[in-house]
Amino acid sequence: MTTEDTVLEKKKTTARQLKEPPKYKVIVLNDNHTPVEFVVVMLVNVFNHDQASALELTLKIHNEGSAVAGVYSHEIAEQKILDGTNMARANGFPLVLKAEQA
Repeated sequence: MTTEDTVLEKKKTTARQLKEPPKYKVIVLNDNHTPVEFVVVMLVNVFNHDQASALELTLKIHNEGSAVAGVYSHEIAEQKILDGTNMARANGFPLVLKAEQA
């Protein structure tokens, strides 16, 4: 058998399109029991907002009923919701956070 008789087959390669994983908005909902001061502290500690942006966001939550605290991958969004909810419950507040696909 000679080299000429050998048939080499090329492997077909398929280009895979990698997609960015979806992002999720973490939304903080207004309630009539959680103090503004607590929401500001929670936004600073859990979402890493500075004092000024946390206060501005808290006022938006209060005036509009909700606001986006941040946009994250699914796992990080879920952890932020858990951390914020646990912080609120530990302080006796019914604050609600939820995730929504961005």
